[in-house]
Amino acid sequence: MIEKKEAPVKDTLFLKTLKGKQSSKTPIWFMRQAGRYLPEYLQVRSTTKNFLEFCYNPEKAAQVTLQPITRFDFDAAIIFSDILVIPDALGMNVKFIKNEGPKLQALKTPEDIENLQYNEETLHPVYEALLMARESLAEEKSLIGFAGAPWTLATYMIEGQGSKDYLATKKWAYQDEESFTKLIDKLTESVSKHLIRQVKYGADALQLFDSWAGVLTPDQLSKWVIEPAKKIINNIKSEYPDVPVIGFPRGVGLFYKDYAIKTGVDAISFDQNMPCRWIKDNIDITVQGNLDPVLLLTDKNAAAEQAKRIVEVFEEKSFVFNLGHGILQHTPIENVEAVIKAVRG
Repeated sequence: MIEKKEAPVKDTLFLKTLKGKQSSKTPIWFMRQAGRYLPEYLQVRSTTKNFLEFCYNPEKAAQVTLQPITRFDFDAAIIFSDILVIPDALGMNVKFIKNEGPKLQALKTPEDIENLQYNEETLHPVYEALLMARESLAEEKSLIGFAGAPWTLATYMIEGQGSKDYLATKKWAYQDEESFTKLIDKLTESVSKHLIRQVKYGADALQLFDSWAGVLTPDQLSKWVIEPAKKIINNIKSEYPDVPVIGFPRGVGLFYKDYAIKTGVDAISFDQNMPCRWIKDNIDITVQGNLDPVLLLTDKNAAAEQAKRIVEVFEEKSFVFNLGHGILQHTPIENVEAVIKAVRG
């Protein structure tokens, strides 16, 4: 295995924008852009038995990472992987069940947390995929590495699956803050290592996904979302000060502002429920977002018009066009093409 010893130094439109430079062009990529809405993705997916096996096959992961760039000419590719590779690397039994989603052998006791041991070897296929993707990607395109944030990972690890109310996780955080802090700290360290390693293997930028941050109270948000993110970003910047990091604390409403100020992220991604005018008036760093994925799925012309309005609002800011969350499975290809044309027009 050949390891990149230094972070790549590039000056792409995407990277310049993340670092706060404005341009006459708006960079564009979509969360979950390598996925089930693409027929070429489905063809490759059909050759693997399960989703985790797919994520850990470097050749296939690199191949599907590049598919949206080939088809749509996006400005950035995001490595094909999953946030739950971290619990897997910590020794948990992680499975993806068809039509049900992820299933984990849930943490039940503080001793379960003590038994978690991070094994970087588990994640080497992800780094191999990054290296392959970067070598095949044109110089003017950027490659994004990513990880789930500690709070969101903790919800899956304690609930054992996705959840509507996150009751078990929130109860644990309230009832036994000491052991819950140990879990968050262990995840903070593991996520930091994973993100830093991704840069070593070719990631030009990083995104931290905190998909379930919006279920927390303000005090909990500060403790379990903002503080861990700050530590992770400090860890990354101590190794790679010039690699930009995008934060995505989905659903936190007015607390996007606190997250942007306190964590040290270079850019912040917004869900579709935040008003663009509020974002423009309250956020000083680079903004990413925030077209509704359901609108993109539903109405090509309306999505294109909304995309134009979003770009117009942010034309005086450093701005990356994206969705408010991941692209949905049955989104028509022509809808994606229409929105890209609207943004670039």
